[in-house]
Amino acid sequence: MRKGGIFDQIGYGFSRYSTDRYFLVPHFEKMLYDNALLIMAYTAAYSMTNHPIYLDTAKKTAEYILREMTSPEGGFYSAQDADSEGTEGKFYTFDYDEILNVLGEEQGRKFAECFDITPDGNFEGKNILNLLKNNHLHHSFDRELKLLYDDRKKRTVLHLDDKILLSWNALMIIAFSMLFRVSHQESYLETAKKAQKFIEMHLCDKNQLCHCWCNGQHSEKVFLDDYAFYLAALLELYHSTLNSDYLDTAEKLCTEAVRKFADYQNNGFYLCEPDHHTLFLDPKETTDGAIPSGNSVMTYDLVRLCQITEQEKYRELAEKQITFMSAQAQHDPAGYSLFLLSVLLYENPPQHITIVLKHDDDLFALKNQLPFFSTITIVPESKAYSCINDKTTFYICRDHQCFPPTNELIG
Repeated sequence: MRKGGIFDQIGYGFSRYSTDRYFLVPHFEKMLYDNALLIMAYTAAYSMTNHPIYLDTAKKTAEYILREMTSPEGGFYSAQDADSEGTEGKFYTFDYDEILNVLGEEQGRKFAECFDITPDGNFEGKNILNLLKNNHLHHSFDRELKLLYDDRKKRTVLHLDDKILLSWNALMIIAFSMLFRVSHQESYLETAKKAQKFIEMHLCDKNQLCHCWCNGQHSEKVFLDDYAFYLAALLELYHSTLNSDYLDTAEKLCTEAVRKFADYQNNGFYLCEPDHHTLFLDPKETTDGAIPSGNSVMTYDLVRLCQITEQEKYRELAEKQITFMSAQAQHDPAGYSLFLLSVLLYENPPQHITIVLKHDDDLFALKNQLPFFSTITIVPESKAYSCINDKTTFYICRDHQCFPPTNELIG
């Protein structure tokens, strides 16, 4: 995908989907949620492999979002159109001669060879820049890509869907927070925190959320996805900052989500508030499609809250939700990927690090030391959790066994 035309080799970011098996020809519309989920995927891949191309792809995708899809106040826009001048993809394709005119004859030919640009074209007589025929992704054409980007900007202004949707913004908050934790680049965390502040200011009234913000107005409606995705974003921010305010807000919103959407008789969560819509059925969306379902994300939220807080109420809610979703997933497990991941996390918990702070200032230094995926709990000093050697102390449990307390954080 990183080599293909589905990734905008000039301006970065991913298009909505590919129309062929090689990821060469995309539907050129760029969606916020696709790019959020892909930043997460590439970031997670980098955390496991340390392969630089995964981090590079995540960073370039983030660069696109910051440049093209971020409002001045910090919220993220929904989509960028595929059409220009009445033709899909015209903005993104090049003639062979255009490349030579912009880059010059000699450098243009070298560039064209690298990016699969020919006089006949690779898509309806035009060329989609790609690296599919290269054995590697490394090249020395950063200057040429910048020249082509500037030239392409003169063509037209692509239509921007400037609605700011809570659930999709929550996904991008998760993406930037995760990217911060592998890159340790503070600006990514600041982007995530600014977007969360936007939600807090414009799409949140205490524990009541709104679905959409557009033209200075918020919608009155709200859906399960808005609560579920925002809960996940708050839990992610908690792990990136160790700021318990995010965790406290997540717990309050979880209580509200259960109150609004839970089916107390049959388990699971409704898409809408049962008392506030006129549909003849109360829909429950359970399958994961282009984005995960609200029920899958709520499973994840409840599992993580159970692991972080160790409260019985979250364990009971998580087990009820797992039982409900398991019955739905058994006939089509491929359509329940995030739910299955949540079950995996429940049955095989990540390492749990309980931190007893000796000094509050120690918290700041810890942000860049914590393992990429773990469960973090901060507790006051007590008989059960004491500071050893008069220093901040870590109690680490992994693979169903707990180790002696230590002053050194070992991943």
